[in-house]
Amino acid sequence: MADAQQTLTLETTKGPVVIRLRPDLAPKHVERITQLANEHFYDGVVFHRVIEGFMAQTGDPTGTGAGGSKLPNLSAEFNNAKHVRGTCSMARAQSPNSANSQFFICFGDAGFLDKQYTVWGEVVSGMENVDKIKRGEPVRDPDQITTARVN
Repeated sequence: MADAQQTLTLETTKGPVVIRLRPDLAPKHVERITQLANEHFYDGVVFHRVIEGFMAQTGDPTGTGAGGSKLPNLSAEFNNAKHVRGTCSMARAQSPNSANSQFFICFGDAGFLDKQYTVWGEVVSGMENVDKIKRGEPVRDPDQITTARVN
């Protein structure tokens, strides 16, 4: 199990982003993110959906928004954490229990997502780099995660 002080460092094409993992909020989701990062799953994955004022989404190896890992989907771990600037939360399909590998980082307040998406972390440094990620749905010539490591 991840320690509450563990961080996920995303080296991106815009610079580093350090995310504090929150196993106290979503232990299974933190475990999944940690496992995928340790397996280098996120290395080279693009930010495929980036909406101004809302969020930057990544974690799909196909870059389409329809892909995920080979692992089974996760059951929701909805919690009381707010979707605010720097919040890291799992993307999912319509089913609450369909999160797999995709996640997003909020640019600003997205309270309408509270208790409907699983918050698993928060950006503690590098949010200015998240702000620089190219926008689009889909993004033309998207930015990417070059490496993702848990430390």
